[in-house]
Amino acid sequence: MKFRIDDEVQVIAGADKGHKGKILKIDRAANKIVVEGAGRVWKHVKKSQKNPQGGRLNKEMPISASNVMLVDPTTGKPTRVGFRFLDDGSKERFAKASGATIGKIAPTRAVKK
Repeated sequence: MKFRIDDEVQVIAGADKGHKGKILKIDRAANKIVVEGAGRVWKHVKKSQKNPQGGRLNKEMPISASNVMLVDPTTGKPTRVGFRFLDDGSKERFAKASGATIGKIAPTRAVKK
């Protein structure tokens, strides 16, 4: 999966289409993402010691990772993500639309000749 926690993403499909927000949680096994402010539902909670009042809680639910795209840091529009190796042997993510660096994901290694 090409996403990381705290990445800025835009929802491209579903009820929250067009919503931009940060990634709060990632479930790589289920290929789901929790985006801040997207996929909100009401959860009815029974009274308990932890929640003495009970009632309805509004919370974000996971959405499929295929329904979001990373936001390009330079243009602010959704873009696909690519990986590339730099000359020093480190690996980084980049926005395919503009070529802008999103961040390093692997430290410097010995460069292959």
